[in-house]
Amino acid sequence: MFYLIILLVYAAVDAMACLGLSQQFGVAGVTNFGFIIFQAAGAYVAAVLALPPDTANGGFQTYVGGFGLPFPLPWIGAAAAGGLLALPFTFLVGRRLRGDFAAVGLLVTAVLLNVLVTDYRPLFNGDAGVALVPAPLRQGMFVTTSNAYQVGYAVGGLALAAVIWWLVHRITESPYGRTLRAMRDNDKVADSLGKNLVALRTGALVTGGAIAGLSGAVLVSFIGVWSPAAWSYAETIVLFTAVIIGGMGNHAGAVLGAVLVPVGFEEITRFISNSNPSLPPNLLPSLQWVAIGVLIAVFLWVRPQGILPERKRVIPRRPWPPWRALPAAAAGRGAGPAAGPAAALAVAGTAAAAAPGGSGGPAAGREPGRPAGPAAGPAAGGFPRPARRHPRPEPVRDILRTEGVSKEFGGVHAVAGVSLSVRRGTLTGLIGPNGAGKSTLLSLLAGTERASSGRIFYQGAEITHLPAYRRARLGLVRTFQLASEFKRLTVLENLLSAVPGHRGDSFLGALAGRWYWRADEAAAIERARGLLARFGLERHANDYAGELSGGQRRLVEIMRALMSEPDMLLLDEPMAGVHPELARRIGEGLRELCREGMTILMVEHELAIMDEFCDPVIVMAEGAVLAEGTMAQLRGRAEVVEAYLVG
Repeated sequence: MFYLIILLVYAAVDAMACLGLSQQFGVAGVTNFGFIIFQAAGAYVAAVLALPPDTANGGFQTYVGGFGLPFPLPWIGAAAAGGLLALPFTFLVGRRLRGDFAAVGLLVTAVLLNVLVTDYRPLFNGDAGVALVPAPLRQGMFVTTSNAYQVGYAVGGLALAAVIWWLVHRITESPYGRTLRAMRDNDKVADSLGKNLVALRTGALVTGGAIAGLSGAVLVSFIGVWSPAAWSYAETIVLFTAVIIGGMGNHAGAVLGAVLVPVGFEEITRFISNSNPSLPPNLLPSLQWVAIGVLIAVFLWVRPQGILPERKRVIPRRPWPPWRALPAAAAGRGAGPAAGPAAALAVAGTAAAAAPGGSGGPAAGREPGRPAGPAAGPAAGGFPRPARRHPRPEPVRDILRTEGVSKEFGGVHAVAGVSLSVRRGTLTGLIGPNGAGKSTLLSLLAGTERASSGRIFYQGAEITHLPAYRRARLGLVRTFQLASEFKRLTVLENLLSAVPGHRGDSFLGALAGRWYWRADEAAAIERARGLLARFGLERHANDYAGELSGGQRRLVEIMRALMSEPDMLLLDEPMAGVHPELARRIGEGLRELCREGMTILMVEHELAIMDEFCDPVIVMAEGAVLAEGTMAQLRGRAEVVEAYLVG
């Protein structure tokens, strides 16, 4: 009976720890190889908050604290300690450090802290740790027998694990959780859509750290002992294995993995016995780890996606909003599967004009002084725009302007002193030979890369030092040269991830629950469905975006950018690898968007597209602006012909 109770308590502790790690790693994509630090810190804080001063019991152990606080204060302090300890680590998982480097940094930190705790006796009592930790409510009125207490403790631990599961489920299934999963799939794209990566990763790290600290408190209060040897970095690997085997991104899988790996696998290996006294004493623990490793390797080979893979979040289908009938090709007939979306894009402006209120009058919910865009008013589903966090400045003629912008990589100038301006409402082309610096310039304008020198102005205000997410919130949104959909999100989720000002797209909004943000979600879903209908992709709404064709993924990227309500789009080869007929229809659609008030700067190698749709066209060569004008004018300039147009 007592052995079963121990297993239940350990299952509850490991389930809480795996849920915290699943929230960090499986949902937010933060590879925290130092996870055990937070659990150990929470356990120590819970111990010293519950213990009497270290002069008690003969003063045989040394520790900081000794406040003798009653339950549940030690557990609350443990959760707070785990969360607060996460804050200094946020610089490792922030925007500037690559994810694998951050993971290694956290692992090294875990090893160093374990060495510090073991060797520095005045603070943590060295490798002896802390003993005689009081059990919570041990003398309480509800405790009658030792067996009853143990059973009650196990039940309480399981109940607390259930509360943690409810908490992380509430976060993950909210728009905020959708943003976390988008960041996990492609953090640069999430950044370009206005998501603050540092805040998102900090939230995930602090949440997971608090859960880990609480799980450590439950364990140390049960066993009554805290020892640094029990919190080695290897324990983190076991928890990672549990999350992966159970199913990464699925909290139910994390709980199942906790039962199978830390509890099940480790308990099974305890049946390995060392009956030969001549063998090394450390052989048995080593054999146990080998057995665990073999079990893990076999399992990952047989079921690499985990027992319970992350489920597809299917948004129930409702009747699609009525749109003006499209040509046969727009409905997916004629030019092949990809033709439909392109034709739908080409008639976007016609649909807008045909919709009630789309003839030029003020659209409901439009911001004062803001031109009607593709996502404004009826043309985007007839829903008002959510309030933006940043007020828009008064319109200026040149929506974007640069002065001497340069970017240097290891002494090589990818962009060298570029000064240009983009007029509001134009479809401006950007061409040049390979290596001319076009994509790098777009990255500088969007904030994905920081300029080495020079100044960038948007809407009349300098944005040179603004991060990408703040530029996106101001209406300057980019797409990428390579396909950049969120692969493990559905097409509809991809679009919803870009909605600005969503009440549920924050940690507190997620905690508030569905009642708080469901109206925003319903409006966003209808807007997204309207765009899917316009682009002819409604039947793919609940398909994973990573399973679409190349042309369809390009359209998803454009639709997602439109959902972010931009004033200006920076498109990086949106027609690369697309059938010429489809590319032409996309070009017509982009030109129609500009007629509706949007501004587009587009990098493209296909000169026929530039000739037909773009005016003006900017030519770059060797990182600098070579010329500007219409394609007819550029063909008459010898330096342009020599640099690019010949052949």
